[in-house]
Amino acid sequence: MAHFIYGTATNTGKGFFTAEDRRAFFLRGYPADVWCIGNNVEGARWLAEKNGVEKTKSEAQALITADIQAAQSAWDALSDEDKVASPGRPTDITLP
Repeated sequence: MAHFIYGTATNTGKGFFTAEDRRAFFLRGYPADVWCIGNNVEGARWLAEKNGVEKTKSEAQALITADIQAAQSAWDALSDEDKVASPGRPTDITLP
């Protein structure tokens, strides 16, 4: 059995997930509204309650990679002055 469920769900802000959720299952957010969720009943229920869409790991990774590449391209287009003032070029992310 896989350790994680991958899915997309739009973060609606405060209350989107709770401390209780975090105690019940692993939860980590990524760019492109991708979520890595512990593969248990509580995690699956949370994704369903958030109207999330389950994705394969490959699909989720592709969404993240596309989002990061767009952010990298935007950063590359900045002037040198703006680059210095920014937090830095976005780095690649690999899902667990």
